[in-house]
Amino acid sequence: MAEKTKRILVTGALGQIGSELVHRLREMYGGDGVVASDMRDRAPAAMTDSGPFEHLDVLDAEGLAALCRQYEIGQVYHLAAILSGVGELKPDLAYNVNMTGLKNVLDVAKEMKMSRVMVPSSIAVFGPSTPRDNTPQETLLRPISMYGVTKVGGELLCDYYWQKYGLDVRGVRYPGLISHTTLPGGGTTDYAVAIYYDAILKGSFECFVSEDTVLPMMYMPDALRALIELAQAPSQNLRYRNAYNLTALSFSAGELASCIQERIPDFKIIYKPDYHQEIADSWPRSIDDSAAAADWNWAPEYDLGKMTDDMLAELRKRLKDEVVSG
Repeated sequence: MAEKTKRILVTGALGQIGSELVHRLREMYGGDGVVASDMRDRAPAAMTDSGPFEHLDVLDAEGLAALCRQYEIGQVYHLAAILSGVGELKPDLAYNVNMTGLKNVLDVAKEMKMSRVMVPSSIAVFGPSTPRDNTPQETLLRPISMYGVTKVGGELLCDYYWQKYGLDVRGVRYPGLISHTTLPGGGTTDYAVAIYYDAILKGSFECFVSEDTVLPMMYMPDALRALIELAQAPSQNLRYRNAYNLTALSFSAGELASCIQERIPDFKIIYKPDYHQEIADSWPRSIDDSAAAADWNWAPEYDLGKMTDDMLAELRKRLKDEVVSG
């Protein structure tokens, strides 16, 4: 942290990214230096025992400001959001949380003169008119999902606060994220997480996208490292600040299933595309993240095989009491 007396606030700390990011940041800055928050009242003991946890709804601007003053917050990792799948079912909620919640965070950060705000964006900013292969850093942003609409709006809002007020806002456009720590949270790419759970627990999986659906993905250790490395990068090196393309892997649902079948030969999969398919078909198949590589030396560490080996090993440890025998 820039100032030792200032703490980091993580919103949406019980989500897929936050649950692991809080642990990583506390390793770096100490348990007391990172305040975890979420709209859910209860957090796992591993989070509450290692540092402060507070109930927070980012739509409560006064509550957010009070919490930031109480803990002398100097940086925010703003992760609270409604994802793509849930966003299509509840578009009003998605708009409110993703846009108003973000503005509340930016306003508090501006008033308190915080040193930095990290706000992840997403490949959901792209749409059918965007080149789907090797999608460039600068391209058309015409999404068809409410989640995508809010992420485009969020990128522009963050740009405004940087240009108008000098608030140092940074972020990456995450691809699909795969983690063994938390269950899927309503995103279109969540099939690539759920498939590992069902492979171990059931030996089969029903996939809500088609076999040939290709999407860019990333394993959570790479995702956390990317966000932290961007936060630490010299400001003068950053051309795009809050909207860096980011990727590590691109594979089809069928390729992922085959990779699992190489390790679990009896694993079966059936494909039953639903409303997620239209969203997936509007997103890129592969991403050009050369700007991130050039500006802050981004490079992924995990490929599909290495990720699958680690996912299965870690989930077998966690799920050993639930595994269906035979």
